Amino acid sequence: MSSVARSYDERAAEYREVAGDLELMDPRDRELIRRWRDETPGRLLDAGCGPAHWTAFLHGGSGAEPGAGRDVEGIDLSAAFVEGARTQYPHLTFHHGSFQTLPQASGTVGGVLAWYSVIHTSPAELPAVFAEFARVLAPAGSLLLGFFVGEPRVAFPHAVAPAYFWTAEALSPLLATAGLHVQWSETREREPGEISSRPHGALRARRS
Repeated sequence: MSSVARSYDERAAEYREVAGDLELMDPRDRELIRRWRDETPGRLLDAGCGPAHWTAFLHGGSGAEPGAGRDVEGIDLSAAFVEGARTQYPHLTFHHGSFQTLPQASGTVGGVLAWYSVIHTSPAELPAVFAEFARVLAPAGSLLLGFFVGEPRVAFPHAVAPAYFWTAEALSPLLATAGLHVQWSETREREPGEISSRPHGALRARRS
């Protein structure tokens, strides 16, 4: 995954410009993540936080005010993203690292948001990532996952680095093996003006 990190490091400023602000996100996504946040107790982890706009949203609203708000941390493979997040949101905690070795202790996280952040993970490595998500989640903890819908495991030329299509049906057994059981999923086509033209998918899974 070092090549993915390098690719995002090189294009971090460009990415922030086109996809690093809540106002650029689809209102349906904002509502889905807000609802998940409000229904999920405990500490939250933004896995693949990027520019950290979703981390700030999980903290509460704009995330601009220190002190108040949800206990939330972010982690990203890109050092440039983490440096920018720490600068913009100095009251929040960000880690530079891999999903396969999360710094959180076992069973200490109430919810993991992985919003389009496992798309670059090879299908062979994805079970290990899901197992690590499950490890840090408390019993009955929740995972909210966003992904591109298409022929499962088929790679496509994402703008930054090669990525993979999935469906909820194909992801479900991988999640179940890790002890994460899908409760809900959605798919939808894109509308004019959205950042991506590829079909959207999301699912919510619960740790047993």
